[in-house]
Amino acid sequence: MPKGRIRIRLKSYDHRLIDETCQKLADTAIRTGASIIGPIPLPTKKEVYVVNKSPFTDKDAREHFGLKIHKRLLDIINPTNQTIDSLMHLELPAGVEVEVKM
Repeated sequence: MPKGRIRIRLKSYDHRLIDETCQKLADTAIRTGASIIGPIPLPTKKEVYVVNKSPFTDKDAREHFGLKIHKRLLDIINPTNQTIDSLMHLELPAGVEVEVKM
């Protein structure tokens, strides 16, 4: 039986998708007998891209485009072998980057 903690970091552009994924992971961990801490929302990273509308005459006219990257942290405490097995076979939606540390 593994001891310790599994730390899962999730990144996504869509906050609804990342919340749904966190809920699936938490339900799976609780159902198999492990306890969880989280999901803990981490700071959202906002990237802004500035593009000129015209290269010559309207140099001051610019458009701003933005991207937000939402992040969540989920800790699974005292996982069992069944917990690890069920997390490995869990179907997660596309568009969510999952990083696992043991």
